[in-house]
Amino acid sequence: MQTNFTPAQLTDPHVAESEKILRKCVHCGFCTATCPTYVTLGNELDSPRGRIYLIKDMLENGRPADTEVVTHIDRCLSCLACVTTCPSGVDYTHLVDHARAHIEKTYKRPFMNRLVRAILAAVLPYPDRFRLALKLSSAGRPFAGLLRRTPALKPFAAMLALAPRRIPPASVYAVPASHPAVGEKRGRVAILTGCAQPVLDPGINEATISLLTRFGVEVVVPEGEVCCGSLVHHMGREEQALASARANVDVWTREIERGGLDAIIITASGCGTTIKDYGHMLRLDAAYAEKAARVSSLAKDITEYLVSLELPVQMPKGITVAYHSACSMQHGQKITMAPKQLLKAAGFNVRDPSEGHLCCGSAGTYNILQSDISDALMARKVKNLEATKPHVIATGNIGCMMQIATGTAVPIVHTVQLLDWAYGGDVSEKLKGLPLA
Repeated sequence: MQTNFTPAQLTDPHVAESEKILRKCVHCGFCTATCPTYVTLGNELDSPRGRIYLIKDMLENGRPADTEVVTHIDRCLSCLACVTTCPSGVDYTHLVDHARAHIEKTYKRPFMNRLVRAILAAVLPYPDRFRLALKLSSAGRPFAGLLRRTPALKPFAAMLALAPRRIPPASVYAVPASHPAVGEKRGRVAILTGCAQPVLDPGINEATISLLTRFGVEVVVPEGEVCCGSLVHHMGREEQALASARANVDVWTREIERGGLDAIIITASGCGTTIKDYGHMLRLDAAYAEKAARVSSLAKDITEYLVSLELPVQMPKGITVAYHSACSMQHGQKITMAPKQLLKAAGFNVRDPSEGHLCCGSAGTYNILQSDISDALMARKVKNLEATKPHVIATGNIGCMMQIATGTAVPIVHTVQLLDWAYGGDVSEKLKGLPLA
């Protein structure tokens, strides 16, 4: 794609990076076939190629974002299926990140939209606030229908629909501590506690620590860790995201210097994609660039790390698992085989649903801010998953788990919860009553 940025514009490193990305696009349109919003809406401007045109025009002309640009960029899930599909290697990830930051700086959203986004940024990244908000959600449920019928208030209805009726108690495994390896020590790792996940399903990290320590890995829950920054990063709130990244880089750097780390284990793939990008996010920060690159190099999804441990092969269990590959896993991190290999080795019958490349519609805060499109994608995903006739659905991202659970009665758990049970751990409450229990 031909670009016409001025030399003065290209002195801005973010603009210069976007210009290089734009030049790689050859207008082929392969991305449209795998873009969930284009497949759902059929609008060229709701495809990666269409959004690229809008971003190019906005940045080249150095103008503030307008309503049209914001509408179509907001509809992007950042599922990154287009990145997987693109034959030219267009780095759409960082292009749309730049566009969102530009929107945040130059566009004044309607009041209710600003309010919703401010609430999400002030609540979701903070476990105590998030837990309180979930407890208060029961008071709002009688008004959900009214909220749903008022366009500006629909995000609040979506929040209520997603809020679980039962909130698990806080886990002792979320408290900073070191969990020693059982038997011969094979490694030392830190684990990301997370923000929403330990509130919604603390059993995920409990299963991870249980499994790793039984296989000889010391697991450290560091003190001072904060939200990875993913939620606010995808809302264009760059300063808030970078502050989170710096805080976590400091925490994990201390652990590296204290006792060494073989990996930083991530059990929410949405967080993993962002943490693996810390090196890029902080590349212009002289005080953090090197440390952030080291942290990113150590970040591993739990399934990536488990593959390296070579867990023993188990006897077949007669249990069918539909594996949902989260977009942040398959497109963001390019992890496609490890989770399924681990499940098969643990004795599960693993099935891939049709259209596995398409997003379930969760995408961080997308199922709140763009609930209509999100609901359509969720229904499509559930139909494909249920068609495999599974006993259980497994995935590697808490957002996907909560989203898909709203549309199906089939239990959905994190991949590591199945693996922990298969190798001697406790069975998750969600699975009791099924053949595996």
